[in-house]
Order: sequence, then structure tokens, then C-alpha cells
Amino acid sequence: MLEPRFVGAGFLWLLAWSIWAPMAESAIGVNWGTVSFHKLKPSTVVDLLKENKIPKVKLFEAEPDVLRALVGSGIQIMVGIPNDMLSLLGSSPSAADLWLRQNVSAYMGKGGADIRYIAVGNEPFLTSYNGQYQNLVMPAILNLQQSLVKANLAGYVKLVVPCNADAYESALPSQGAFRPELTQIITQLVQFLNSNGSPFVVNIYPFLSLYDNGDFPQDYAFFEGTTHPVTDGTNVYTNAFDGNYDTLVAALNKLGYGQMPIVIGEIGWPSDGAIGANVTAARVFNQGLIDHIMGNKGTPLRPNAPPMDVYIFGLLDEGAKSTLPGNFERHWGIFSFDGQAKYQLNLRLGNKELRNAKNVQYLPSRWCVANPSTDLTNVANHMRIACSVADCTTLNYGGSCNGIGEKGNISYAFNSYYQLQMQDSRSCDFDGLGMITFLDPSVGDCRFLVGVTDKSSHSSSSHTTYHWYSLVLFFILQGMFYFSM
Repeated sequence: MLEPRFVGAGFLWLLAWSIWAPMAESAIGVNWGTVSFHKLKPSTVVDLLKENKIPKVKLFEAEPDVLRALVGSGIQIMVGIPNDMLSLLGSSPSAADLWLRQNVSAYMGKGGADIRYIAVGNEPFLTSYNGQYQNLVMPAILNLQQSLVKANLAGYVKLVVPCNADAYESALPSQGAFRPELTQIITQLVQFLNSNGSPFVVNIYPFLSLYDNGDFPQDYAFFEGTTHPVTDGTNVYTNAFDGNYDTLVAALNKLGYGQMPIVIGEIGWPSDGAIGANVTAARVFNQGLIDHIMGNKGTPLRPNAPPMDVYIFGLLDEGAKSTLPGNFERHWGIFSFDGQAKYQLNLRLGNKELRNAKNVQYLPSRWCVANPSTDLTNVANHMRIACSVADCTTLNYGGSCNGIGEKGNISYAFNSYYQLQMQDSRSCDFDGLGMITFLDPSVGDCRFLVGVTDKSSHSSSSHTTYHWYSLVLFFILQGMFYFSM
């Protein structure tokens, strides 16, 4: 565990900076998720961010390796707290103090990590959670705010709560309102955000609107114009983002906070794993979004006033994510897992196109494929085992590898497993049905991957888990101590 990096003069520097630093301009940032089988070194990812001049990054957890890599980078950070930690942080001010000390204070100070926001939970009001976290949010926020005050960080680090767009609803944007069961908690939240100078963070996904609703007009999901505009009084909406955003504006206005700053915490388009999820659609959507935001067009209810910041989801593909929402969940990255750009995209940050990660350390150029000289009749169980461990989502309907034929499907499954096992020759046996080749079996848009060699990248999540369990153990022991007195 890192010790706090700022004491004495460091406190004075940070306090002075929080008072005199100018307000940052609106910017395009990215979500950096790490739920992947093949992880790049965090330092490689930070270099990728800097090479592409990306000024802001949103993290879903306080992973030590990631935060260490961001120290001194100048990149502004939003660090997340998982929903499962809300109960502990809300019930124990000491737990909040310890979390802040381990995951924020330890990395800040002059020349340290530039942590600007702490995201308390991730979409905790999501309908599918059935209120599980609803009453845990404000207690956690209040304890963490006191922890920030005690650490002299309250003027610099702001607390936010990323909300899913299902927190509000309406047939027309101007009639937007928060779900009735959320009115009280959201009112408390926005009062807190307003009094502490924090924005409202919302995640908006036009792709999911299209994916979940067969009647949703496809062109309305993009920014190229639509034959199905939404007319709301004198306002006309030609894309789903503006309509959704203004629904939130109207909902905030009903609570008396119509001018509250808004940050888009997640928005993007997947490039694989479903019908409509492809490289072309992802490029068109993300470029349209960036041009729309950076053009300062605003929306009908907030003309010429775009969101404070927009965090694209996501930076890299995450091949180990749950596919419960859909196979596309593993394909949101503007870069593939190894930091290679999937398509041309101008982030309007100084470069006209994305720049690839450098010095990526790959495994040798070899692949595991189906042995053409063997009878593949009994291969189904081997494929099932391989795909239960490795990522085979591109093979499914709508995926980029769906049309490569039966043997191609078998080879893809075998290779995905083989690379996951760091090319251990035994992992390509499959009872004699597999064989190793040095000829790239990729076909068209279907890429047969080669894994990366970095082994230290797996340690970050284990450190995060260690910090979590150490928090729990600490307060269990503390409780036992008080009970024995």
C-alpha cells in the first residue's frame, strides 16, 4: 500500500491549486475498463492516452497499478467505487476515511495523480437492481464528503453518482421526470451536488435503445439526420442523444435545478457482437457524437451549452465482461484489447485520427486451429469448453466471425482458448483435434488474435480485492474489539 504522498507543504500546494486553478474546458474523455483476459500494462495504456491527447479518464475501481501509472501524467481522473462497497462506506465514517486514504490521498499531491472526481457507485438506481442500492447512496456520499473535508480535499475532489438514463422517463423531452420512487433520493442527491459544486453524471446509450426496441428508428440513434424526428412543441429532435439529454434537463428543472451542470459518464457504440454493432456504425456514431459536442451546438433546452464533459465508452475492448446484456458488451472499445485503433476517429483533441499503442509485447505469431486431417464429428464439447472460458462472442449471430464456416468457427474457438492459456502447447490438443500453425488464419474482418505477454497486468485487480477485504476485516475486528469492552 502506498503511504500518503502529501503532508505539510504538500497540503498547502493542493489547497492553493484548488483555489486558483481555472475551470477546465469541456472535453472528450474515455472510460478505461479492465475486465479483460488480455491486459496491457497500465503504463502502456497511459502512454496511449497521452499519445492521443486524451485529457480525462474514468475508472470503475481504484486499481493501484492503474493509479500508479497515472501519477504525473497530467490526465484528470474520475475514480469509481463499486456498488457493493456502498453499504460499508455509508455505515462507517472510519471506512470512508480509510478508503479515501488508500485510494485517493495516497496518489495525490504535487506531481501526483490528478483525481478530480470520485464516482460513488455505478448506476446504483438502475431499475434491474430493484432498489438494492437506493438507500445506500446518500449515507456513503455524506461519509465520504466528511472524509474529503478532513483530508483538505473537499475543494478539489468532487463526489458524483453516475446514473443510468432509466432514472428518468417521459414520452416527450419537455415532460421529463425522475421515476416516482426515486424522487426523494434524487432530490437529496442534486441538493448535495449543487451545494458542493458537483455535476450530475448520466450514462446515455442510444445503441441500447435500438437494440432493445425493434420499432426504434435506426437513423434516430445517430447524428446524421432522421426521417423520424420527435416534435415537442416548438422543439424538433433529430437524434436520440439530444432527446434523452433534454429529458434529464426537464427532470432536473422540475426539482428546481434546471441549470445544474451535466457530465455524460458513458456513451458509445459497440463494434461487434450483435446486429447493428459493427465497425462502420461505431465510427459513424462516435464521430457524429464528438462533432456534435465539440461544435457547441447544445440541445433545444440548452442551446449552445453542451455537457461539461463526455466520457466515451470505452477505451479498450473488455473480453472478460459478462455477456448477460448481450455479446456486444465485450466490444465497446475504440481500440481493441491490444491498443490498436479499430477505425479512424478524430477526437478533436489535436490528432486527426487515433494513434495505436506502442511497444505492445505480444506472444509469438502462432495460432491454434482445427486439424484438417482429423474427423471433427465430436468437436462440439471441446468448443463448448473453450468458449466457456475464452471469448467467442464474435462467432454468434451478427458477429464479425459469424460467416467463416464450421471449421473456421472451430479454429476460432480453439485459438481463443490457446491464447488465453498463453500459448501452452497442451491447450491446443483438444484430443488431437487441434494443431498449431504459423500462418495467420484471420479471414476478412474476422481477426484471430494473438495474446499479449504482460504478466504484471493481472495484479491490479487482486490488489483492489485485497484492499476491499482489508477494509472489511479491519472493521470486523474493530467491531469485535468494541463488543469485548
